[in-house]
This record gives sequence, C-alpha cells and structure tokens, in this order.
Amino acid sequence: MNNYFFGVDVGTQGARIVLVNQEGKLIASDARKFELDDCFREEQSPELWWKDCKEMMTDLIASLPSSIDRSCIQALSVTSTSGTVIPLDKNYDPLHNAIMYSDPRSAEQGKRCKEVATKYVKEGYTGFNASSGISKMVWFQETYPEKAEDIELWVHASDYIVGKFSSNYKTTDYTNVLKSAYDLEKLEWPAYVIKELGIKRSCLQEVVPSGTIVGELDAELASTWGIPQIAIVVGMTDGCATQMASGAVKPGNWNTTIGTTLVIKGVTKSNVVDPLGRLYSHRHPEGYWMPGGASNTGADWISLDFADNLQALNEEAEQLVPTGLLAWPLKQEGERYPIMAAQARGFYPEGVSQAAQFTAGLEGVAFIERLAYEIIEDLSSEKVEAVYSAGGGSNSDIWLQTRASVLNVPIYKCKEASGAFGAAIMAASNTFYSSLIEAASAMTQIEKEVLPNSDLVSAYETQYRAFKQKLSDLNYI
Repeated sequence: MNNYFFGVDVGTQGARIVLVNQEGKLIASDARKFELDDCFREEQSPELWWKDCKEMMTDLIASLPSSIDRSCIQALSVTSTSGTVIPLDKNYDPLHNAIMYSDPRSAEQGKRCKEVATKYVKEGYTGFNASSGISKMVWFQETYPEKAEDIELWVHASDYIVGKFSSNYKTTDYTNVLKSAYDLEKLEWPAYVIKELGIKRSCLQEVVPSGTIVGELDAELASTWGIPQIAIVVGMTDGCATQMASGAVKPGNWNTTIGTTLVIKGVTKSNVVDPLGRLYSHRHPEGYWMPGGASNTGADWISLDFADNLQALNEEAEQLVPTGLLAWPLKQEGERYPIMAAQARGFYPEGVSQAAQFTAGLEGVAFIERLAYEIIEDLSSEKVEAVYSAGGGSNSDIWLQTRASVLNVPIYKCKEASGAFGAAIMAASNTFYSSLIEAASAMTQIEKEVLPNSDLVSAYETQYRAFKQKLSDLNYI
C-alpha cells in the first residue's frame, strides 16, 4: 500500500506543490507564477501566496486519478524563503506585507543587529545583514511605530502557510530562526533580542526541530478537499529543503542549489563558525549541523537576459568552453556569500557574442561556487569530495560539466531535487519514517553523475585565478 505526502514550496516568484509516495515517486504536481508588481523583491502579499496555494491544492487533489487512495495521504510540509518575515495581528492576519529576504531597506538595522550580537555571542551566528529576518523586524518597528504595538507575532514565510493549513502560527523550526537571531546552541531566544533590539518575547515563536508535527489540517479544508485531517509538519527554509531533496543529509554530504540564488549546504558533526559571517550553520534535526551560505549570484540572470533562445545558447556553450573570459552575472547590488561586499557589481566581457557572454556567465557562477567551497574547507578542515546538485541550474548538462571541472569533484544530480520535494521528505520524516536520514535515503535517487573533464580542469585553474584577481582588483575580496 502506498502512502502519500504533500510538499509546498512558496518561492520568490511563484509556488509549487507536489504529492509523492513513500518511495519518492512523484504522483502529481502543480506550479503557478505569482502576479507581482515591480516591488516584489521588497514586499509581497502573503494573502496572495495562500490564495494561489489553496487554489493549486484544490485543483491538484481534484485531478488525482481514482487509483490514488486519498485516505492514504499522510502529511504535508512547507518550504519558503529564508529571512522573509511577516508581522501578524491578534487575529493572525498580516499587519503588513511580507518583508522579503531581498529587501535592502534594513541595511542599517542589519549592521546594528550584528554589532549587538557580536557583543554577546562568541561561538554562534552573528552575520546579520539586510537579508536577515531580525533586521527586518527591527526595521519595521522603527519605520512603523504606530503598528508596532499591534504586533501579536512575527512569523516567517513558511510559517504563515503552515498556519493557514493548520491554524498553528506560533511554532517554527530550527532553519527559519537562524537569521532571526535564535541561539541554536542553547536552543533559546537570546536576551539581547528583547532587551537591546526591542522585540517582545511574546511576539517570538516557539522553536522545534525541523520535521516536527505541529498540527493537523483544518477540518473545513479537509472536508472541501475530501482528504483526512492529515498531519501538518513545521516548515523550513528553501535552501535546507532542497538540500534534503538532493540527498545530502548525512555528515560529509554537500549540496549546491542554483535557483534564483545560489545556495550551498552541507552536513558536519560540529558547528562551523565563520568569524566574518559569510558562512552560517543550521541545526540538523538529528543533532548534526548544516553549514552553508546563500549568494545573491544564481540563475536569475538567465531568465532575465537569456531566456529567449536558451536551448541554442546551451548548445553553443558546449563548443565555447573554456572561454578564458571573466564574467560575474550578479544582477543586484551587493553580494553576501562567499563575498561580503555591499558595493559589489556584476560584470561581463565586452565586445563578444551573446553566446560567449552566456557561457562566461556559466563559468562565473561556477567560480563563485568554488570560492564558497574553498571557504568551507578552510573553516571546517573537511575536504569536499562530491557535490549533490539541485535547482534549475542543474538542468543544463554543459553547466554541470563546467561546474564539475571548476570544482574538480564529481557532481550528482538527483531525480527530484526541488524545494517542494524536500518539503515532502520532511512531511514523511516523522510520520511514516522515524528520521530525516531514513526518509531521505528511501525517497531520493541520483539521476546523473558528472565527472570533471581533465582538459577543462587545467584550463579553469588559470581562469579561476584570473577571476579571483579581478575580484581583488575591484576590492571585493
């Protein structure tokens, strides 16, 4: 008998829902782009997220074939962006739009949060900046003091959707609270958050391990959809969910996800502390640590600048590597990982074809990925032996080959490595299975292994050194 699990992913520009069985087989899925305005990188409507998610759930369940026993649907979990926060009122309705992780308006508050945290935290995470949830909380309360007294609860993006499914808004997980200043070593909200940053303790959520059941599906929704009141499992951040989907859940495993941004995650036995704040460690639900970082460099440049003839560009890129050109396709101002440089700007080679610019962009992202892993190796004293890859960037064979050759390690692409699939694994981890590692082992499959090309490895050593030198010349490193 099959058992089934929903995974919901609320991303920056759209949402996706999957239904999978206990073996990780994809049963059904749906996706939708949000109707966003030009300010979507700063604020978005969480009601819009829920409207689209609810409609997709309705359509997906209605379209399930009769062979799928709806009574065997077991659980649901949610993933969404890290650092996005929402102030809720006493009715748990949004007092304001969701303040997005990519909103730069809290830069000054981020500096202050970092300074305060550094005074009190010696071995934990203090790398707060404009993309941190705690910075946005402080910014909102200072910018809208008339609304501050009406805040009942601060929640993260995935928490809001979990709340709509289950009516439990008060609980969040280890991964969401890292950038909201929760102490993952002591497992408590530190006193400085309340006393120095001015956030009321009553407005802060209770924190549980990722994968914890926090409620059951709202009775009215269950009746409407014709499914049981299934278990609702606490949400988690998108980077961590995709790491789960890639299979990188045991100590020594590493994952790179290239979506809108580039996210690197791994699993270590001990906490990895970066004094410069480039790298941070999430708490693994089974007691390990998940160090990694999120870059502003990703694949958004492809959808924005090269989407019209992408297939042809990928084919041309196969003939152009290695280009010997230097590009960094950073689309927004400033970088956060592996470089902390608010003044950073991307760059492309001039006077070359569109295909050459595209190919150089692929290489540039690979160079950023390598720089990130070099920092990880230095801080952890562990060698990166292989990388599990996920996200839209993993769909390009030439990009996989380029990255494997730049990193000089094998890259493994998993069959269903998406945030929504990772959320489904989390939904199964403590309902059908007894742990996250057991669930991920049973539900993930490697689809492709890409080995380094020896000729490219040699050429990229020279090109990578030139790339780092350019970053140095620009005072980015």
